[in-house]
Amino acid sequence: MRNILITVMMMIVVAVLFTSIINDGSAGMKKNIETHGTKANADITALKP
Repeated sequence: MRNILITVMMMIVVAVLFTSIINDGSAGMKKNIETHGTKANADITALKP
C-alpha cells in the first residue's frame, strides 16, 4: 500500500512539473518553440532564389 501511495504521489509531482515547465502559457517551452518556429518559417519564406 505504501509503494502505491509513493508511486501516485510521484506521478502527481511529474504532472505538476510538466504543466509548469512545458505548458506555461507565456514563458514555457511550448511558447518558446512556437516563437522560434514562426521566426524560422518567416526566414525561410523570405529567401529569394
